Amino acid sequence: MASDAMDKIASLCKRRGFVFQSSEIYGGINACWDYGPAGVELKRNVKDLWWRALTQLRDDIEGLDSAILMHPKVWHASGHVESFTDPMVDCRMCKARFRADQLDEAVCPTTGRPVLPQCAPHLTEPRAFNLMFKTFMGPVEEASAVVYLRPETAQGIYVNFQNVLGPSRQKVPFGIAQIGKAFRNEISPGNFIFRSREFEQMEMQFFVPPGDASSWFDYWKGQRMEWYREIGIDPGRLRFHEHGPDELAHYAKQAVDIEYEFPFGWKELEGIHNRSDFDLRRHIEHSGKDLSYFDQESNQHFVPHIIETSAGADRTVLTLLVEAYAEEEERTVLRFHPKVAPVKVAVFPLVKRDGMPERARAITTDLRRRFRVFYDEKGAVGRRYRRQDEIGTPFCVTVDSQTLIDDTVTVRERDSMAQTRVSSEGLVAYFRDRLA
Repeated sequence: MASDAMDKIASLCKRRGFVFQSSEIYGGINACWDYGPAGVELKRNVKDLWWRALTQLRDDIEGLDSAILMHPKVWHASGHVESFTDPMVDCRMCKARFRADQLDEAVCPTTGRPVLPQCAPHLTEPRAFNLMFKTFMGPVEEASAVVYLRPETAQGIYVNFQNVLGPSRQKVPFGIAQIGKAFRNEISPGNFIFRSREFEQMEMQFFVPPGDASSWFDYWKGQRMEWYREIGIDPGRLRFHEHGPDELAHYAKQAVDIEYEFPFGWKELEGIHNRSDFDLRRHIEHSGKDLSYFDQESNQHFVPHIIETSAGADRTVLTLLVEAYAEEEERTVLRFHPKVAPVKVAVFPLVKRDGMPERARAITTDLRRRFRVFYDEKGAVGRRYRRQDEIGTPFCVTVDSQTLIDDTVTVRERDSMAQTRVSSEGLVAYFRDRLA
């Protein structure tokens, strides 16, 4: 059932221009994806809404865009070179590789059946596999030229802590937010765009006094959960998963995941971590630079503790697709919240004559000043409606013969399919109220 649901969503994504397999004409490359016209708009809306919530609407969080390639000492200091590993096993029969801690979920690529118990006698002993991609900087491929594609965006924030603190005139507590690409050589990627080797993170690191870390951790748990509800995700399919002592990462004092109920089970959507002062102290130790903070009110120096919120833009896109997907008797529809819908309004002339296309294009031009609009004049109007339903467009505007008489148009609503006559001059106000 889970596989069938994901296959349908993946098929719709390709058919309607959301997501394509990377390098598909050459047979594709595993776990890398290209976003098409609808997909790039959906993802951009997700990132814009996140950025607005974390920076524009607050005065205590600053933005940053750090480089993907960083000094290799950064990754020694962070512990990634030593500890960023997954346990890997090989199957001697089919030659496939699996994460040893996820064998209960693994499927043999040869037989299509669960790896356990059928492959158990043929599996090697687990061994550590570092997930970072290596490359070389400069013309010579030698050990001194090794650099890494960043596996997370957080370290770029930590090494820039003092750089941002000064010119922004912020005081602790404050945060630094960043959206950017990260790369992980995953052993077992899968579930469409849920786990891939190239992905985009939306991370915010909030620097706080040591004694306030637990209260800020609880605060950000609530803030982040509310954000997912605001973009149209059913609260009944969201939950917190608290990490026990045996689940905590080496840097974490407290950790909780926001999980979503995907067709393939409850999985992590975002991680919220109390990282204590681990990261700044490690960079102080390895760089020799002072990354402490002087609080004038208390006349004290301290190394700030960090509360991290780490979300995946791609996972959020997949969550919205799963949440919005619905099959009805006559159609397939994506019921996106208007905030995230890739196209807000579609405009059609009923037929390609009698001045209807010209009037429809004039309306399109006017609406495009405020909204993402799609114009379509090809095919029966019913089929055009169905195409927009599958893209998730909340409203369609049809210019017909009545428009030429009284300058009203038909506005068709996606979810109810109800149709209303609206003055063309009032369309901007009509949609502004309904697309907020």
